[in-house]
Amino acid sequence: MSAIAGILCCNEEAVSIEDCMKLMQALQRYPADDVQTWYGGSVFLGCHAQWITPESVHERLPFYDEVHKLAITADAIIDNRDELFNRLRIDYSRRKGMTDSELILSAYLKWGKAAPRYLIGDFAFVIWDEKKRLLFGARDLLGNRTLYYHRQERHFAFCTAVNPLFEITGVRKAINESWFAEFLAIPIILDSVDVNGSVYRNMEQIPPAHSFTIEGRKMTLEQYETLEVPRDQLRLKSNGEYEEAFRDVFQEAVTSKIRTFRSVGASLSGGLDSGAVISFAAVPLRKEGKPLHTYSYVPSPDFVDWTSRSMMPDESPHIEATVRHVGNIRHKSLDFSDRNSFGEIDDLVGLLEAPYKFFENSFWIKGILEKARLDGVGILLNGARGNYSVSWGPAMDYYAKLLRKLRWFHFYRELKQYGRQMNVGRSRLLPIIAKQAFPFATRSFYSKGPKNEIPNLVHPDLAVRTNVFEKLKHHDVGLGGASFDEFEARDYQFGNLATSNHQGTSVTKFSLRYGVWERDPTSDPRVVRFCLSVPIEQYVQNGMDRSLVRRATESYLPDEVRLNQRIHGVQGADWVHRMIPIWGVFNEELRKLCRDPIASHYLNVGQIKASLEKIGHAPKPEHAYDPDARLLMRGLIAYRFLKQFR
Repeated sequence: MSAIAGILCCNEEAVSIEDCMKLMQALQRYPADDVQTWYGGSVFLGCHAQWITPESVHERLPFYDEVHKLAITADAIIDNRDELFNRLRIDYSRRKGMTDSELILSAYLKWGKAAPRYLIGDFAFVIWDEKKRLLFGARDLLGNRTLYYHRQERHFAFCTAVNPLFEITGVRKAINESWFAEFLAIPIILDSVDVNGSVYRNMEQIPPAHSFTIEGRKMTLEQYETLEVPRDQLRLKSNGEYEEAFRDVFQEAVTSKIRTFRSVGASLSGGLDSGAVISFAAVPLRKEGKPLHTYSYVPSPDFVDWTSRSMMPDESPHIEATVRHVGNIRHKSLDFSDRNSFGEIDDLVGLLEAPYKFFENSFWIKGILEKARLDGVGILLNGARGNYSVSWGPAMDYYAKLLRKLRWFHFYRELKQYGRQMNVGRSRLLPIIAKQAFPFATRSFYSKGPKNEIPNLVHPDLAVRTNVFEKLKHHDVGLGGASFDEFEARDYQFGNLATSNHQGTSVTKFSLRYGVWERDPTSDPRVVRFCLSVPIEQYVQNGMDRSLVRRATESYLPDEVRLNQRIHGVQGADWVHRMIPIWGVFNEELRKLCRDPIASHYLNVGQIKASLEKIGHAPKPEHAYDPDARLLMRGLIAYRFLKQFR
């Protein structure tokens, strides 16, 4: 795990040593085990390294291959090492100690610009090919590591982080209004649909699943791979064969992601995804003689649960059951009773180098990483994208599909079994399914009631200047008013690069700060491709949603977790509760925002005033999911970010 940086002078002039030094000095804000640089006339490469894997200890990065005249700097953990060793015919004597950067170079020597297609893992790397006089680099398929760049006619500069690039002579910081308008206009957690740009003007990024080449003054950007539902689905003979195949591919992914000389940790909720991850991680860790450190967030002790009976803000009963069942776990439940979303804003805006939206969870995400670092954890596992891979299986959406296809017998049988599982009568389920199955036919009936308009944060003039709503109308970002479809959402999750961009940005920035690499086996390409190939009937079966993972984790997870369909964990339910003692301070800053010209140039101040009036001076904990309360917090985060441009 590293922060990498570099400069290429496209006109073959010598690179400015002063700019190189300033670029590397700006990375000193992050902890490092080693800092190295390499100069090659018109090329500079740097690496601010944090050692995670056994092979990375004392690794020299950037690395220069004298024989082939190749230089590489890399921020990478490669997971399919054994497969690559065999494909590349690497001598057995070299395999154990071979670094991931050397493996990437070997792949480049064999496959050239197609090399990224053969790599599985989290990576961003840049190679200087001295013989061909070209610069080549790539970012991993799911975008788990970032790579920003600034390009002028005479030079190309890149870095894992954005701010160091502003240290280069002639590079100025200015806001990218188009990106910022998307951030403000999109009501869901996604930052932007622009996968090339950033919040800063003239500061771009290599998108996930893309490689770039620079020859002379020409830059070529190419997508080297995609994650799509295969045309031919996997056809096995029995449920048991599907379950065994799932366990094989998931175990391979989990095992490859715990390769570290340090301790291994995991974020643990009471659900299936993180539970499956830790249960599969426990097997190889037990063989190594290592415990698994797990961390769970629980609400503060004075929180009074206001949610419905089907929700569980405090997942402690399920978490504790999983910990007991799996074993070999050192567990910590953390309430961070002295923290809240308001107190983290400035630090996170600085760390992420941008505004953000995950404020409900921000304080405890940071807190868990801090605890993991203190415990010597190098790898922190999670199941962040499991809802669309390993625990996929939306019953209601599947039943709507059966109804549309007029598969009456199958539909009736499944609905009957699902009703028994959920203790819900078919008369209550049918209208919901019919609305999903035939949205146009039911629209006139359901449109008689008042529309629930989502308040928007973007200033109307900014929206016009950037044409933001026209740009967003073809993207599923919560603005269209259409009924939510889990099948479409799954396609968007893995097919749209913006989702990967959003997640990779926070993972990378947090890892640099804390020296802890978050890794998600549920988004491993091998797992995702397998899950996309499995027929839907394996995911919803006999009235059970998420059926495949429930069946495949028998004996891995306790039944109260594995078979639980009625109660769902809910995160962020206590963020307003935590802020009630300081709500007056929060309100006052928002009123100051409304009087500040820099805010009124970008933000919908009229809507902020209206939302302030609606929520008032005495919010209730149940305002946690109120769109006006959420708009106020997002508005304040955006304002704190804007203040740097005075």
